[in-house]
This record gives sequence, C-alpha cells and structure tokens, in this order.
Amino acid sequence: MTALPTLFVSHGSPMHALHAGRAGAAWARLGRELPRPRAALIASAHWEADAPTVSLAARPHTIHDFAGFAPELTEIVYPAPGAPEVAQRALELLRAAGLPASGDAERGLDHGAWVPLRHLYPGADVPVAQISVQSGRDAAHHLRVGRALAPLAADGVLIVGSGHATHNLREWMQYVRQHGLVPGDTSPEPYVEDFRRWLHEALEAGDEDALAGWLHRAPHARRAHPTDEHFLPLPLAFGAAGPRPRAERIDAGVDAGVLAMDAYVFTPA
Repeated sequence: MTALPTLFVSHGSPMHALHAGRAGAAWARLGRELPRPRAALIASAHWEADAPTVSLAARPHTIHDFAGFAPELTEIVYPAPGAPEVAQRALELLRAAGLPASGDAERGLDHGAWVPLRHLYPGADVPVAQISVQSGRDAAHHLRVGRALAPLAADGVLIVGSGHATHNLREWMQYVRQHGLVPGDTSPEPYVEDFRRWLHEALEAGDEDALAGWLHRAPHARRAHPTDEHFLPLPLAFGAAGPRPRAERIDAGVDAGVLAMDAYVFTPA
C-alpha cells in the first residue's frame, strides 16, 4: 500500500466553523482530492501534555474550548467515531521509538481538530484520534514523534498537524477589537510574509535542521510565534512523511493580517 501524504493545517479561530473563507474551501478541496483514509490522527495545538498522549475514546465528544465567540458555535457537534485501534498502534510505535506515551480514554475533539475536520470530512465519517503536543519540548522532539508515527501513514491513516503558520494572538485580538470576530483575509504584516517565505523555503528544501532550529534561524520567529504550541504540529506532520518529503503549500490567506492560514501537504519521497 502506498503511504498516504501527511497534512498540516492552520486551523484559524473557531469562527472558521461558521465562516469557512479561503481556508475552509481549501480544506474541503483537500478532503475531496486526497486519498480516502481509513482513519485520521490529528495533533492539535489545543491539546498540550508533558509527554505524547493519544485519545482512545470510541465516541469522542466535541469540546468547545473557547469563549467570547458566536453562541451558535457551542451548538456544533462533530460526531465522528473514534479510532481506538489506531490510537493503540500509535502508542506502540511511540514506545518502540523510546518515547514515553500514554492513552486518554476520555479526551474528545478540541476545536483545533473538529473545525478543520468539519470541512475536510463534513460527513463525520472518518474515524478520528488525537495526539497531544508537548509545548515544553522543542521542534526536534516533534520531528522525532512524527518519524515514529510514519508507519501509520503507510497503513491508511491520515496524520494531520493542526496549528498555525504564524500565530500572534495578541495582534490578532487587537484587530478583532477594531473589526469584529468574522475571519478576514487581509494584507499580511511584513514580518508575517518574511516568516512564511522562510518556512516555505525550509519545507521545500526538506531541511529538518532548519525546522529543528526555527527559533534561531527563522526571521521574526518570536513575533510570528510568541509561544511554541501552534508551530509544533508542523514538524510532527513533516516528520511523519519520512525523510525529505515533497512539500506542497496551499495559500489560504492571512486572517487579520497576522494569522497565516497556510496548509501543507507532505508527500513521502
């Protein structure tokens, strides 16, 4: 069986569940065009743990892990079945790679998972498990986690990293206070363009060293990502595609000038 590509998405605010915009249209197209997976394993920036933790729930509930957004968002349910067998296999692979890992039988799907999945697979008919990010560990660690999970992609599982190409939440909130919550594709701030360009060049070159050292090598790294958790799903997805995968960028615009919505498809070499 040919290994599936892996995927990175910039999930945006929860409002993308209601106002899809360019990002939602791109996710829907990916759902139609990518090979149909038997399950998905998604690493969301909104689940942080000290060590890799995998959700084992057979029927994961929808987590509304936000406040201050449109009240109708709390009524949305994404009723995809869980993927406990895939989760168990992920645990085996992580432990075999020397990574301490555990399962969580209660964890549901946070908005970093269900918002893009709602557009990727609107029928909620692809079983889903989540894996946490470790915000106290660096990008090199997440590349290692991704490499450990790579056999799943060869077994029909779509591995998805859900974070953000850039994620300066403070600057986004300043925009929202002036213009409202509806996502808006606007002209990017210059530092956002610089970081996006560097990231694309590093991924296109398959440069793991650059990804591992992004904080010291990328321009405006700490302005683009004041905290790490929204960047870390990207090296995980990249690592899961094997050495030097082909990187295809999907430009989904820039929300509020500061949240780059880029997605990437990583195809194994």
